Amino acid sequence: MGVPAFFRWLSRKYPSIIVHCLEEKAKEYNGFKIPVDTSKPNPNEVEFDNLYLDMNGIIHPCTHPEDKPAPKNEDEMMVAIFEYIDRLFNIVRPRRVLYMAIDGVAPRAKMNQQRSRRFRASKEGVELTEEKNKMREEVIQRGGYLPPDEIKERFDSNCITPGTEFMDNLAKCLRYYVADRLTNDPGWHNITVFLSDASVPGEGEHKIMDFIRRQRAQPNHDPNTHHCLCGADADLIMLGLATHEPNFTIIREEFKPNKPRPCALCSQMGHEIKDCQGMAREKQGEHDEFADTVPVSEQEFIFIRLAVLREYLERELTMASLPFPFDFERSVDDWVFMCFFVGNDFLPHLPSLEIREGAIDRLVGIYKDVVHKTGGYLTENGFVNLERVELIMQAVGVAEDNIFKKRKDDDESFKRRMKEKKKRMKAEQGPSFVPGGQFAPQALGGRDRPMAVQNARQAAYEMRMKGNQRNQEAAQSLRAMMKNGKSPAGGSEDMDSRGVKRKAEDSDSEPEPEDNVRLWEEGWKQRYYKTKFDVDATDDEFRKKVVQSYVEGLCWVLRYYYQGCASWKWYFPFHYAPFAFDFKDIKGMFNNFEKGTKPFKPLEQLMGVFPAASGNFLPQTWRALMTDPESSIIDFYPDDFAIDLNGKKYAWQGVALLPFVDERRLRAALADVYPDLSPEEVRRNSLGSDVLFVGKSHPLCDFIRELYRAESHEDTEIPAELCHGIQGILNLDEDPILPDKPVESPIPTLRDISSNCAIGIKFKDPQYDDGFVFKAVVLPGAKIPNKVLKPGDWEQSNRGPWRPQLGFNPNRQQAHLDQSGFRKLNHYVDRNQGAGQYGSGPPFEAQHRGGQYSNAPPPRNYQQGNYRPPQRDHYPQNQYPRTPPVNAIAANPRFQHGAHGWDRAMQSQSTAYQQNQERGRGGWRPPHNQQDSRRGGHQQGFGQGYGLPPPSRRYNWN
Repeated sequence: MGVPAFFRWLSRKYPSIIVHCLEEKAKEYNGFKIPVDTSKPNPNEVEFDNLYLDMNGIIHPCTHPEDKPAPKNEDEMMVAIFEYIDRLFNIVRPRRVLYMAIDGVAPRAKMNQQRSRRFRASKEGVELTEEKNKMREEVIQRGGYLPPDEIKERFDSNCITPGTEFMDNLAKCLRYYVADRLTNDPGWHNITVFLSDASVPGEGEHKIMDFIRRQRAQPNHDPNTHHCLCGADADLIMLGLATHEPNFTIIREEFKPNKPRPCALCSQMGHEIKDCQGMAREKQGEHDEFADTVPVSEQEFIFIRLAVLREYLERELTMASLPFPFDFERSVDDWVFMCFFVGNDFLPHLPSLEIREGAIDRLVGIYKDVVHKTGGYLTENGFVNLERVELIMQAVGVAEDNIFKKRKDDDESFKRRMKEKKKRMKAEQGPSFVPGGQFAPQALGGRDRPMAVQNARQAAYEMRMKGNQRNQEAAQSLRAMMKNGKSPAGGSEDMDSRGVKRKAEDSDSEPEPEDNVRLWEEGWKQRYYKTKFDVDATDDEFRKKVVQSYVEGLCWVLRYYYQGCASWKWYFPFHYAPFAFDFKDIKGMFNNFEKGTKPFKPLEQLMGVFPAASGNFLPQTWRALMTDPESSIIDFYPDDFAIDLNGKKYAWQGVALLPFVDERRLRAALADVYPDLSPEEVRRNSLGSDVLFVGKSHPLCDFIRELYRAESHEDTEIPAELCHGIQGILNLDEDPILPDKPVESPIPTLRDISSNCAIGIKFKDPQYDDGFVFKAVVLPGAKIPNKVLKPGDWEQSNRGPWRPQLGFNPNRQQAHLDQSGFRKLNHYVDRNQGAGQYGSGPPFEAQHRGGQYSNAPPPRNYQQGNYRPPQRDHYPQNQYPRTPPVNAIAANPRFQHGAHGWDRAMQSQSTAYQQNQERGRGGWRPPHNQQDSRRGGHQQGFGQGYGLPPPSRRYNWN
């Protein structure tokens, strides 16, 4: 799920990490759609090796989108998922690996959060239905119009959980999809595809990280592999940093706030359900052909360059005068660890640390002092030094009182500003009705005359209709008040000066949730523990128990990020976190986690995270345990539960106070119903393994075919030279996809694959001994990417010009207009805007007229993309006439090569791609020779024989 507000804070503090994706669109010719050839160079001027897809970030928006109509059935959902993957593949164009990971059974620490989310989703669905019914009655009573309520089965997003029939069908559809693309898409022919479906334990992003960690520890791994990870969770950024891979990029959807959504009651745009008036729907299009369409813009994607983020962090975390050599990689690990305090999927954040209040910057400042004092870092390879962590917590604890008081002051100041803003907006509102045309109000003393009436009958008709509309609205409001038992004449307090009922948001004081803790007042610690934990603050043993569990959680999370799941059973057994001041004597609070723990089975996890309302996804006898009053675990499934806002404003930010599931009681109850499972349910309840797919042209294909011919059921290691250095263990699949054998489509609207070219086999990551530690270091031989940020000590006098890097290509040449381009620009600007606005005259005059463009020619010494400023601000005006003679064009090479900047950019892009292909490993490296030669014989601009634009003239309108 990620860390709320983390990405917003990160993108504002480090803006250069973001690059907008360039996407090549499919073209249509005579009604036929021509797909994009993804085997061609990447338009983003970078070549990626591996693409990893956190599939749950794709499944959710494709099955129940928020900004467009939802798919009508499960088949349409699968097709939408295929199209989404195709789009990502088109943007990234990996050359070696595509890894698709779906969330499997999660560790117990994550299941608590999953349980909270699924119970919330069920509760919100019920509340939305009740609100719709209530609003429907009110609108109909006021005489409004609403379309008939369609009886449509609501898609329960809780089915996107391991063990359900939906996830099982999704795995089958993705196997078909991979076989189809490996057979028909040329960009997939040399790709190794890994599919880790919901039957494989682990969260999707952590299965990806485990794959990367285990491949990095192999001797044949390419340290210059360029990784690209797709996912919307903010914690993917920290996971990417934790790999210490120098070339790591994240791709995600660009967040655009305030997207229009249709009203849930009348399905019209422009208002929410609480403001619905039941007005008749306006006709969409001449024949109402756009009635069921929602105006949406296609979602765009952005790249997050972790290499640039590492540059930022290196500047921020570098410490001088240390008693030991500074290790940037260790400081990155410490920064990732400190981010856990402001929130993660497994622990509640500390009350005094909020990202929006600069908590991470505060922690970094304290961290630098601690490193100086203690002479060491906080973490190493995923293991925490608790003695040094305690010093940071104590420093935060000293400031907690001031943090809470400042938070209250900022909150009051914000409310005061919002109240004043509402008053200003209310005062600026004009009258409710203003006539137009001949009868429009005119300024006193103004010289403008009223507009003449062109059609008196039409003007009178429009005025009558506006008056009738106002009367109808007033009558509807009056009828609604009378039906509610309120007198229209007796409510001076509830009515404003115009006789319209005041809305709740118009009132000066909005109702706020009651805050019994009041952290900004004295005695906040006692009130916090009494309200949240129902214990006295003087109970030191209980507070120590909470702190110990939180310390264990910090160690578990860091180990999870750097070494894998340390324990499938551990979880934080409280809803709230302790104060930073309570972290005392924590050095001996944690030793190690229990060894040999196993994950839940899929159906067992469903019983642990589902509410009773989603029991239809479970076997019948299992479902009865959720609803039967005599069930021994009925208390795990409350029909209703409280949500503690915990100082927040919205319910989704609050804490769901659900009982924690007791694993021993759950397993004891399930032991009685296990015999009732059908063979199909037994299959869905078993744990699976990853599947590897390659096409016929892949070097590994013949090796796998030989395994199937020999019917070898033993573990077989992948020869590293056949698969870009990737290693692992292969096992035969029980229901394999084999070349030259048809693959049946699980979706009726898609055709079967008659000439299949793909082959699939089970895959297992390389195995290591217990206690093996994956090193959190940059591997030997890795080439650090060129610096992108401007050097902090840069000076023009001794370093020469500096240009920012745009996108991924450090050798992109700047586009430059020559003299003819400037003249053409000036000509059209003069014609459209007037000669006095832009610089058509002498440079000095143009500056004082506020012009944006100067008629000064480009610098003469522009060569090979390096811009050297001219010696003077402008050249003499008479040196370059506005319209040179035609024969001067052929004599001056500048006019013939007006687009060399773009030529060189395209040439450098193709050069990078060719060098990548020659390398044979698919990764992208900057070219050794950064000087590009101009293309001979290829003339652009006015050198192709196009006529010069006519000279600009001043027209005398007299």
